[in-house]
Amino acid sequence: MATASNAAVPTLIGSVQRALRLLEAVGSHRDGAPAKQLAREAGLPLPTAYHLLRTLTHEGYLRREHGVFVFGPAAERLAHGGALQNRRSKIADSLAHWRDSIGVPVYFAVYREGEIEIAGVADTPAAPAVEEWADFRTTGHAHAIGQCLLSQLDERTREDYLDRHPVEAITPFTVRDRRTLSERLAATERMQPVIERQEYALGTVCAAIPITAGSSAATMAISVPLHQEERLLPAIEQLRGEVGGLFRTLAFSISI
Repeated sequence: MATASNAAVPTLIGSVQRALRLLEAVGSHRDGAPAKQLAREAGLPLPTAYHLLRTLTHEGYLRREHGVFVFGPAAERLAHGGALQNRRSKIADSLAHWRDSIGVPVYFAVYREGEIEIAGVADTPAAPAVEEWADFRTTGHAHAIGQCLLSQLDERTREDYLDRHPVEAITPFTVRDRRTLSERLAATERMQPVIERQEYALGTVCAAIPITAGSSAATMAISVPLHQEERLLPAIEQLRGEVGGLFRTLAFSISI
């Protein structure tokens, strides 16, 4: 019967540990390294290293080029996933910072593959985000986030979205028809906030600013209750003044 101390010792898979040491050895050589050198650096017998290198190559984690081993597409996907997670974490932290410093819910959204995608929201119980009672993806004409994104699209792309998601009133204040929406979008000044009052949710006003990051249309937005409308413009101007630094620092293409 195992003792309590033995039960606490994790079960380690030696072959996995050896494979990881080989991957670390490969990673230390930008231009790759031959099997003998990798075996020596990983502290493995050459036959064991050959077996693991063949397995890692078969699974796509390594590939052999001109007698040396380099990372394969599977390992590159892992690295990309780590970088992607890092960008998402930085964006989430920034949204939370602005939520706390401005005192309003903050939203981040992108237009990707023909749809509006809310990529991040930071709110608090005292200042909750707008409840998604009608699908944000299909009601872009009715909220500041969608209007801001649509205003950044070329005409063909925008018309494609509106063909698939027709303009319809979802509150008494929603824009009534496609022509009126198109006129409003055409009148939107470049880089200026888009303001929406109760068009998506009664009792709520929202503002969104366009974001330049990579080749995708993106936006940051805030919302406040109707009775606090006087806070909307100062808050969005504060956000606009701070947000540029984040994207200059991250220097990323929006692929989140």
